[in-house]
Amino acid sequence: MAIKYEPVIGLEVHAQLQTKSKMFCSCAVVDSVSETPNNAVCPVCSGMPGTLPVVNQLAVEYGIRVALALECQVNPVSIFARKNYFYPDIPKGYQISQYEQPLAENGKLNIKIAEGQKTIRVRRVHLEEDTGKLTHLNGSSLIDLNRAGVPLLEIVSEPDMSSVEEARAYAEALRDILRYLEVNSGDMEKGVIRFEANISVRPEGTDVLNTRVEIKNLNSFRALERATAFEIQRQEKVLEAGGQVDQETLGWDEDNEKTYSQRSKEDAHDYRYFPDPDLPPLVVDKAWLERVTATLPELPRAKNQRFMEEYELTAYDAGVLTAEKAVAEYFEAALKKLPENISPKSLANWMTGDLFSLMNQADTTVADLKLSPEALAKLIGLVAKGEINQSTGKTVLVEMFSSGKSAAEIVEEGGLKQVSDEGFIADLVKQILGENPDAVESFKAGKETIINWLFGQVMKKAAGKANPNVVRAELDRQLKEA
Repeated sequence: MAIKYEPVIGLEVHAQLQTKSKMFCSCAVVDSVSETPNNAVCPVCSGMPGTLPVVNQLAVEYGIRVALALECQVNPVSIFARKNYFYPDIPKGYQISQYEQPLAENGKLNIKIAEGQKTIRVRRVHLEEDTGKLTHLNGSSLIDLNRAGVPLLEIVSEPDMSSVEEARAYAEALRDILRYLEVNSGDMEKGVIRFEANISVRPEGTDVLNTRVEIKNLNSFRALERATAFEIQRQEKVLEAGGQVDQETLGWDEDNEKTYSQRSKEDAHDYRYFPDPDLPPLVVDKAWLERVTATLPELPRAKNQRFMEEYELTAYDAGVLTAEKAVAEYFEAALKKLPENISPKSLANWMTGDLFSLMNQADTTVADLKLSPEALAKLIGLVAKGEINQSTGKTVLVEMFSSGKSAAEIVEEGGLKQVSDEGFIADLVKQILGENPDAVESFKAGKETIINWLFGQVMKKAAGKANPNVVRAELDRQLKEA
């Protein structure tokens, strides 16, 4: 009988911190994609002899914020160490990191999975500096040190994930937290978040931890999924064939969708960690910890739950509206300006439907909208009061989105105010019924759905400005009397 295997997955997540200057010097943090190479470099981050690093206080506070959000124990004393390895993107010949005494330990992150919820333990959260960037060109390698020394937070999970889906759910949940805390932009295309997956497989139902491999520098959820799935299958095939999985570091070939060996996997002793003699112990006292704790915002999972309970939104609506902090804030700002008789669900429908559609077409974000939350609330209010109908409201929204004009201004300029005059609408209905005797006869013969077509004809005649409720009532009355 063939052995069934199950994967064991742990993730190391490297997130650049959104500070203005680097981790140990005053060089600016710049866009590593658009900035001129080697334009934000000084003797400290380029590793010149005789230079002294100085810790970036804001980077430490950002690290504490993440640690607290992950329910970690923040250590009162942590140590910066030199992690010795020789690669061309490390100008000093070592990386300043933390190992034996990290910033924080023993946290957790709850993720949503098909079965409900699962807790993934977080082993450690520690600070370090990023490396430079290599570009391989025509058999040569070019190095850009703009990224060298940028503050980097490493978040290491325990090997608690047992599927590709769980790995992605953890990565997405962590990215959401980093963005909510405003410590990282979440822009994976620019490499500001990179995932490294540690993967092994074992016979299903056992608790043994077999030889693992590490897949380096996965910078998208898609790459994380594909690389993890491929590696699980590869290891299963190796074991089924009677072979052994080698401990090694792998890369991911995006084009061919397969992993490839980079080097044998190092253990901690290979890096020859020792405390950096130029940096004193990092002390986080109680007062500092309390100050940082006071700055923590409501986190994505808590906000999602509150939106469902307080505003009676569906899980889908709450999930969409809380996926980004700016969107959630926009929703609540608009909600405060809505008349009390309009439900949060109505606002959610306008946002997740029409507004998001316009944003997607324009490839824009909430932060760049010309349409303020108050302006959107006023538009919805006009529809609710019957001053314009739903269809006209959607037309007005398009104009508001592109021009930034108010709903009242657009309605006035376009003569779009809804017509509810019963006499006027009765005449329109009478005219349409007179022009379409066959439709009237079909209705009398039992084809009641024809009323929808007649309704459309009346609205077309009224240029979309007639009150649809009055039109339907009048249509129903005149057809029954016909």
